[in-house]
Amino acid sequence: MGIKFNPQTIKKLRRFREIKRGYYSFIILATFLLLSLFGELLINNRALIVSYEGSLYFPTYSAFHPGTDFGLDYPYETNYRQLQQLWRDTGSQNWVLMPIIPYSAFENDASSGIFRPEAPNLEKEHYLGTDTTSRDILARLFYGTRIALVFAIGFMLAVYLIGVAVGCAMGYIGGTFDILSQRVIEIWSNIPFLYMVIIVFSVIPDAFTIFTRILILLSVMVLFSWTSMTYYMRTETYKEKSRDYVSAARVLGASNTRIVFRHILPNVLSTLVTFMPFTIVAAISAITALDFLGFGLPPPTPSLGELLKQGTSTLRTAPWIVMSAFGTLVILLTLVTFVGEAIRESFDPKKFTVYK
Repeated sequence: MGIKFNPQTIKKLRRFREIKRGYYSFIILATFLLLSLFGELLINNRALIVSYEGSLYFPTYSAFHPGTDFGLDYPYETNYRQLQQLWRDTGSQNWVLMPIIPYSAFENDASSGIFRPEAPNLEKEHYLGTDTTSRDILARLFYGTRIALVFAIGFMLAVYLIGVAVGCAMGYIGGTFDILSQRVIEIWSNIPFLYMVIIVFSVIPDAFTIFTRILILLSVMVLFSWTSMTYYMRTETYKEKSRDYVSAARVLGASNTRIVFRHILPNVLSTLVTFMPFTIVAAISAITALDFLGFGLPPPTPSLGELLKQGTSTLRTAPWIVMSAFGTLVILLTLVTFVGEAIRESFDPKKFTVYK
């Protein structure tokens, strides 16, 4: 059974599709997100398939295989690029299928034995070159962009969950609760965000995993970013609860919960949904800036800000680093902004409303 939309929502979606710039930007971003979920099949230093002595191995999503599993003389993880080249040179019946980009975002591939940036090299399949520690830039850009988008979407959902809940309660309940909540939010919003990030990350033990540190960073950003959303939600809820359809719902015996979730929120969210892409833009910009300053994602996590920091310090000797990172950031933010503009126009409450 498919999802059924009401006629007003269908009109908005049709209008969004008519705005080609935003619609195609959304398609590009959605396609990238879908591909990034299986990014290890596209960009990775582990083989997709290894055929060895009649048996098939799938190292990409499995435990690592030591070189001894494939007839090599070392016990650490197999270098699949070297294994592929070895079997090709010897004319072996065994074979290795590598991803399109056969490098991971964490792998150091210094051809000279010295960690230094190297220019783009098609023969070695470093299509955008390497960074200051000989890591493939394209691999780090791909995974850094994936992390930035997932982080920004998680940030947006958390900010909306808190902001919509608090703002709706303030606007609907009103009175003393509304006044006290406004004062608390004013005080909370005046706490300096950047200083809190610096303080928090200065006391986080290094023993914490990268995933835990990322969750802590996300939590800190959400705690100091949800307040602005409450003002929009409070204003819209306060305006909607005075309309005739809310009074009619009360007369018919509808509970406060039903009035809020079935009547007020559908009208209010049509306005707030236009802020979603711009919230994502703000999150990507914030995490990139924090990474650039050294207070963002923990190293060696791939990130656009970390590559920008490398690029600015090696601007004359390795300009391909900053060009790749800056170009990726510009394209990413431009696409999200185009989507935001299209949503804002198609969901314009002056053109589309649930209740007339």
